[in-house]
Amino acid sequence: MKTKGALIWEFNQPWSIEEIEIGDPVKDEVKIQMEASGMCHSDHHLVTGGIPMFGFPVLGGHEGAGVVTEVGPGVEGLEPGDHVVLSFIPSCGACLSCQAGMRNLCDLGAGLLGGQAVSDGTHRITAKGQPVFPMTLLGTFSPYMVVHKSSVVKIDKSIPFEVACLVGCGVTTGYGSAVRSGDVRPGEDVAIVGIGGVGMSALQGAVNAGARYVFAIDPVEWKRDQALKFGATHVYPDIEAAAADIAEVTWGLMARKVIVTVGELHGKDVDSYLGITAKGGTCVLTAMGSIMDNEATINLAMLTLMQKNLQGTVFGGGNPHFDIPQLLGMYKAGKLNLDDMVTRQYKLEQINDGYKDMLEGRNIRGVIRYTDEDR
Repeated sequence: MKTKGALIWEFNQPWSIEEIEIGDPVKDEVKIQMEASGMCHSDHHLVTGGIPMFGFPVLGGHEGAGVVTEVGPGVEGLEPGDHVVLSFIPSCGACLSCQAGMRNLCDLGAGLLGGQAVSDGTHRITAKGQPVFPMTLLGTFSPYMVVHKSSVVKIDKSIPFEVACLVGCGVTTGYGSAVRSGDVRPGEDVAIVGIGGVGMSALQGAVNAGARYVFAIDPVEWKRDQALKFGATHVYPDIEAAAADIAEVTWGLMARKVIVTVGELHGKDVDSYLGITAKGGTCVLTAMGSIMDNEATINLAMLTLMQKNLQGTVFGGGNPHFDIPQLLGMYKAGKLNLDDMVTRQYKLEQINDGYKDMLEGRNIRGVIRYTDEDR
């Protein structure tokens, strides 16, 4: 079918809304009419080259929700009319990683940047006669998509799409960074560095896990104000301002858990994050850095002598097929504030405005909301 999508044809160029053609679902694939897509910072890394796909053009978007319209042979448990969220990490349930309980590290993830479909190894999307490389084999910056069943999670039909899409990446990643990868325990002090969609979700995870003090660090005053509304106990504009006060508040012990959710991770900053981490504490690096950045500044003696842990994480260390429905269930029960995380909604044609707002600190999360005009 022919539809449209937001493409980039080279690095450091704006998103371009163009006609694309999407193949029909084959074995193990699902066709989805998209209703909403979150605008995650990771898609901006496509623009800068921080996350290099295997070719151009690239169809962006990896955080979305919609309605199943068609299923291919071999698909069970999904049918037309089902409401679903797309998981940016596929989760097959059968590979060694999935069997070992690490479904966020499913072996199918090895092909996420290659652009070739899990089902048959072909390029399922074209533009101007050229193969298109969809972000994480999804491409939610289009009103339609055909994806492998391992990336599709059925959800409660009562959940608004603009809320549901957030758990396809940002909320699940941030919340899990606190409660899974960070393993925040009741009474622990937690610092969150960077208060966007992922950071605000980590903050809520820390609060729900029973953290004593939650220190939120972000240069944007408006975001710091929002952090207080979401449960932060202290806010700071930068690490330097935070370090002295965290030391005073914790009697020199510092934060037991530090979760780094900045827009772009730089190796030179890692030691400053470890500097506010307590002895025996854990610093979780959730933020994405450039794939070309392979140097980090770390005081190795302090890392050893203070027995600190430096932890990477993807998708919050969780299981998308379990965590996505669970988090939306918490939302329905009033235990997770997702409504206030959606700062602004945009049309697909406004995608560059949305990313401008994100980069200038105006949004916790911007969401593209599809209408009949887009289809």
